Amino acid sequence: MMAVFVSGCTEGGDSAETTKGDVSIGYVLWDGEIASTNVLKQVYEKAGYEVEIIAVDAGPLYQGLANGEFDLTVSSWLPETQKNYWDIYGDEIDYVGPNLDGCRCGLVVPAYVTIDSIEQLNDFKAEFDGKIVGIDPGAGIMQNTEDAIKMYDLDYDLEASSSAGMATALKRAIDDEDWIVVTLWSPHWSFNRWDLKYLEDPLKAYGTGDHATTLARKGLKEEKPEVYDIASRFYWTQDDISSIMMDIENGMPEDEAASKWISNNPDKVDEWIGLQK
Repeated sequence: MMAVFVSGCTEGGDSAETTKGDVSIGYVLWDGEIASTNVLKQVYEKAGYEVEIIAVDAGPLYQGLANGEFDLTVSSWLPETQKNYWDIYGDEIDYVGPNLDGCRCGLVVPAYVTIDSIEQLNDFKAEFDGKIVGIDPGAGIMQNTEDAIKMYDLDYDLEASSSAGMATALKRAIDDEDWIVVTLWSPHWSFNRWDLKYLEDPLKAYGTGDHATTLARKGLKEEKPEVYDIASRFYWTQDDISSIMMDIENGMPEDEAASKWISNNPDKVDEWIGLQK
């Protein structure tokens, strides 16, 4: 059963009679994926579609695509972070392609922390209270961290939380100049707000880097070719997504932040829709 947390539905076009059809987009409640999904939602609305966005955990994201419960997602992190889900469901999903390069995840500490490698964590267990602050249990980065604990023989507990909970713990520690180690990824607004650093990962527990990747349900290309084509053209930069994440973090509603970016980037939006060749 797919665990649905949030959904929204907005009509595209001038009326229900003029809509080109429905589009459903699955996503995870991580800051970058919230930004990208809200932008793509409004892009499809500009193209004349009714759009529903459905927030799920990482596992149900893949399961939902495999079962045809929604049309597409731009929230997949491959080939490393969500490899376990791709290994299970990949044969039942259409790999469309990367939509964002330069993605990274790992263990992150404030810059004032005087260690630089995961290998050093055991020597400073007391300073970190013997814990790594994580996010939601189903996230690929949590499995990577469980692997890291084994690979580096860390005497640490991984505490599950949420993206927001992790960020709150990070802020509290930085305000008090305490030591903290968290599971974190790029792009994320926290790197714009605070001076942070990744701990070196010589054993490559977190791989060598990822793409944010667009996936679709089987049959979408044949049944809704324009929807598929827009998804295949959706590609942007770290600067693009970071600007939206910062607006949201600074208090702007998600849809308004997406609308602001779309208003400032009409040529790119037209390119995605297919109005530019």
